[in-house]
Amino acid sequence: MATTKAAPGAAVRAPLTLIGIGVLAMAAVELLNPEYHLVSETLSRYVHGTAGWLLPAALLAVGAASALLVVRLGAGTRRAGRAALVVWTAGVLVAALFPADPPGRWSRPSLSELVHGNAAFLAFAALPTAAVLLRGTLTDRRPGLRAPLNVLTAASVTATAALAVFLVDVMHGGPSLGLGGAPTLVGLAERLVLAADFGWIAVALTVAGDHDRRGRDRRG
Repeated sequence: MATTKAAPGAAVRAPLTLIGIGVLAMAAVELLNPEYHLVSETLSRYVHGTAGWLLPAALLAVGAASALLVVRLGAGTRRAGRAALVVWTAGVLVAALFPADPPGRWSRPSLSELVHGNAAFLAFAALPTAAVLLRGTLTDRRPGLRAPLNVLTAASVTATAALAVFLVDVMHGGPSLGLGGAPTLVGLAERLVLAADFGWIAVALTVAGDHDRRGRDRRG
């Protein structure tokens, strides 16, 4: 009996652990590559640095956690919201498998860079879309998490819009939208997007896990 009761909690912790692994791996690769400027350089370029394999490993972990979220949301969830989550998940996994080019090649992208960049672009656009579409469902299931869900949704939408501006600037004649010694803030914007998106995924997983656990309790 004790094992049966513990299983739902373990099921909730497993995808959250994957998110934690992804965050720690990204933090580690950041610390191991001080030569990269975190304000102006996108994290994708770190794949060519020290322990660069940590970056695709992080993306695969986050992609797996996101796939579990899609499954656990289940019935009663807006189809458009789940579809946006599927796009996010696929984009993260594809971006993990196709590395970005080294720094400084914005105007001469390789095929791998094009696949990586487009997958990442779709993922970044899809997650805030999913957050907006699923906000009502998630807050209804767990009213106590309404505030963090609202904050993370707003942060994802705002940071993604800022990232789009900086990416357009860099790829079309920029960078010109810099600050101080940084020629562009595209790297900082990307990290803010990742922080908001990973945070939203973690909270949404908590809601979905609690919903599953209550459903099992009622059936039991």
